[in-house]
Parts: sequence; C-alpha cells; structure tokens
Amino acid sequence: MEFTEALLSTDKSKENIVITIVSGSNINSKIILSDNEIIYSNNHNINWKPVIQAIPENKKSQLISLDDEKIYIEFLRKANNVVVCGAGHISISIIKMCKLLDLPVTVIDDRITFTDNAVREGADNVICEAFEKALDKIEGDNGTYFIIVTRGHRYDQICLQKIIEKENAYIGMIGSRLRVKKVLDFLEEQGISREKLNRVYTPIGLSIGAETPAEIAVAIMAQVIEVKNKVKGSGSYSDEIINAITDENTRNIPKAQVTIVSRKGSAPREVGTKMIVMKDGTMIGTIGGGCVEADLRQAAFQCIENNECRLIQVDMTGSEAEDEGMVCGGIVEIYVEPLL
Repeated sequence: MEFTEALLSTDKSKENIVITIVSGSNINSKIILSDNEIIYSNNHNINWKPVIQAIPENKKSQLISLDDEKIYIEFLRKANNVVVCGAGHISISIIKMCKLLDLPVTVIDDRITFTDNAVREGADNVICEAFEKALDKIEGDNGTYFIIVTRGHRYDQICLQKIIEKENAYIGMIGSRLRVKKVLDFLEEQGISREKLNRVYTPIGLSIGAETPAEIAVAIMAQVIEVKNKVKGSGSYSDEIINAITDENTRNIPKAQVTIVSRKGSAPREVGTKMIVMKDGTMIGTIGGGCVEADLRQAAFQCIENNECRLIQVDMTGSEAEDEGMVCGGIVEIYVEPLL
C-alpha cells in the first residue's frame, strides 16, 4: 500500500499520527499510527517502539530528537475551514480576515444581493439558498468553524438547530443575551441537550468592546484563532495537497512535498503547513511566500532531480527577512521529500 493510499484510508474517528525520520541514515522512513497501531510502514527493519514511546504527551505536531536522528511527529486533523451563516456587513469583514489567515471560507445566505457581495469579497464557496437546505450540504468535521451571524432570531435558530448535531471545531452565534437565551431554551425544548448547547460560544467573540461590524468581526476571528490554536495536533493534508498528489493529470509528474516541521519564534505559517512543488515549476499551496519560498522551490527541484530528502533550516531573523517585509523573526526547519 502506498503512503497516500494509507493516509486516505485512516479512520478519522481515531487518533492518527504520521511519524517521519527526517535526518540520519534512515531518512524518510515513515509509519502511520492509528490509535497506537501501525497501519503503514515503508521500513520494516526499524524498531519503531522507542520512537512511539517518545511521542510527546502534549499531542502537538513537532520535531523531536532521538539518538542521532531527528523525527517529525505529525498529529493529523482535518484542515481548518470556516462556514459563515449570513452574508451581511459582519460577514464581509470575516471573509477578508479569513483570506488574510489562509482559512477557506464558505458563506451561506438566501439573498442573492448579499451572496453576490460575498463572491466579490473572495469567499471560497458561496451558497445562495435557504439556510436549512444549504446546511444539509455541509457535513462538518473537527476542522470546521461555524459562525452564525444571520439577520434575525428565527434564522439563528434554524442554523443552530442544523449545526449543533454536526461534528465541529467551534460554533459561535451572535445576539443579545436575551435573544440567545430564547434560541437555546427553544432548542432544549426540542430535545437538544443542554450540554451540547453550552458548548456554543455566545455571545460570540472575545470581549474587546467591539461596536462596528469590522470590530465585531475582529472579536469573532480572534476567538476562532484562540480556539484553533488550543487544538491538539496541528498537522493536516488539505484537499488541495491531496489532490495535487493523487490527481490523474499530475500523478505522474515528478514532485516534492515541502513541510514546515519546526518553528522557533514567529513565522508566517504554522508547523505542519505543506506545499507541493512540481518538476514543471507549478506550486500548490504556500509556506509563506517571498524569497524564502523561492529558495525552497529551487531546493525542491534539486531533491526531485537527485531523488533525495533534505532537512533545511531557514533563518528569518536577519536582514533578508527585513527586506522581505517580514515581521516574523523566527527560525523554521523545512523537510523536503520527493514524491515520485
């Protein structure tokens, strides 16, 4: 079984971990663990037990050292995405912030004038349909952040009733305390447990004294970021990356995967962020842009040409980072591996 095939077949209800040796004589040896059971290995000559025992208890994707090897431990989760119910002024500001944060955003509203605005602002997916029907098309998962900012109490209730039973990373609903209480009490009367209802973030957003639609959007997205960054596990293979690897049109093109495996200080992307570099120069995804990404693109070409893996340290604390306009000032380690 190929690695990608094994990855796609993992049971998402279990704790899934990809372990990759990224330096030393066993470089690029990998296993996939699913609830502590090895379901994939490309090197059966290694005693993986000490590595498994060294998995960090904090369940954060990270680079560890064991003996003379560096090992990347990647706790898998679904790629993050935001679903916004309502396409009013607050939603427009949320869309803009999602674009800045590289968070794919879906916007739902039943008014075409408002959904047209969402399209113009760059929402990745826009559904102009009754909220109830639109939400039937969205499954939800442990990377989905639902934001309910509709135009009225009745629509909030419809949205929350549809969303509350879906798997999610976050549900937030706007409204005054009185309006929110009416919605929650009604849903409890409909048989939804108070335990589930108490998990809804409402009033939505961090308490920063927000007043304008833009300020309210900042408070909401700050809360989303706070929740997101507390989640155990930060590795993900987005649909974009998976498609680049498995698509029939690109499958036979030599390519390399570029992954941020460690970060010290501030950096433009988090640990686990991935980019695919094709031999023809096409790049899928980003790990931060600028000259740093351009240099890594060249390194990826070399890895493809020589069929070798490399662990590269990138220092963004010096003048080059300043020239790029970066405010990061951190050091990252990047693992480059050819995929074909």
